[in-house]
Amino acid sequence: MRHHPHTARGADEPPPEVWTGHATNRMQWLLALVGAACMALGIQLAVDSSWTNGLTPLVMAVVGCVGAGLLMLFGTLAFVQVAVRVDKDSLEVRCGHIGVPRRRIPLSQIVAADFAPQVCPRQWGGWGYRWRPEKGTAVIVRRGEAVVLNLGDGHKFTVTVDDAESAVRVIRDRLRMRSTGPAAGV
Repeated sequence: MRHHPHTARGADEPPPEVWTGHATNRMQWLLALVGAACMALGIQLAVDSSWTNGLTPLVMAVVGCVGAGLLMLFGTLAFVQVAVRVDKDSLEVRCGHIGVPRRRIPLSQIVAADFAPQVCPRQWGGWGYRWRPEKGTAVIVRRGEAVVLNLGDGHKFTVTVDDAESAVRVIRDRLRMRSTGPAAGV
């Protein structure tokens, strides 16, 4: 767990209008580089076609290298970072630099929010957007702290994000404000 001194607030202070947090994984850049290298190899094979075995093996090698490179490049860049936003109505998760994949969960669907001090990609089968029958759905971009949401339909949603403890406090405050009614929360 990381220390976040800027997030401490008094018990009487209301939660912020909008809470934002993010997490990044620099290791993903290395995998993206490997994907770019695979694409470069495929392009180089296409340009320097000195294969003596015929056209079919060459086309298979070029398509294989470029396809694997594209999958690695875009698959890793989509999960190099995650941005989480909690406002008065919902929690929104956006992945990568263009924000896709994206998930928006209305607060009305959240039953409880918990802090997980240590989530490991290995627990979920790796980085990315994950689903495990016994654990639910997750966006895992790195090892570390996470927000775990219990949803009204019985499912769970986990997202690794810096300062997850603060996010959980904000979500709990919002849920408490919703349950006490508009007179106490507004």
